[in-house]
Amino acid sequence: MRLATKETALRELPYRPGVGIMLLNRDGLVFVGQRIDRTTEAWQMPQGGIDDDEDPREAAFRELKEEIGTDRAELVAESGGWLTYDLPVELVGKVWGGRYRGQKQKWYAMRYLGHDREIDLATGHPEFDAWRWVRPRELPALIVPFKRALYEQVLAEFRHLLQN
Repeated sequence: MRLATKETALRELPYRPGVGIMLLNRDGLVFVGQRIDRTTEAWQMPQGGIDDDEDPREAAFRELKEEIGTDRAELVAESGGWLTYDLPVELVGKVWGGRYRGQKQKWYAMRYLGHDREIDLATGHPEFDAWRWVRPRELPALIVPFKRALYEQVLAEFRHLLQN
């Protein structure tokens, strides 16, 4: 299939509904985890799909617990709408069974209420093998290129909450 034809076909695929969490600590730093399935260095904020008939807010707290072992957080803000990203063409057939072109996500800013020692990446289905707190402005440089525009949108949505 010619590239132009393949890209046109991909645009007809739906977006997978999901959530993302900008988890802020007491110092205004943002949690990022390094993905286990990476081929290069790839950090991201917690995120994941919404189960059938699940409320996006509930999904956000569930994803937090599933990915970092704790959901000790309070909701501070949510994105005004759904934010999207497209997968690179070469990943579409490998991710989510080729059913989606990318994700549409509802993003939530949450304040972490726990202690660092409560964060446990050894969950039932680990997604991260390392984590750290970073300044918000560092996020776009840490993320895989195809999600950078999304992260810039998230930063813009929550600008009023960010200190640095």
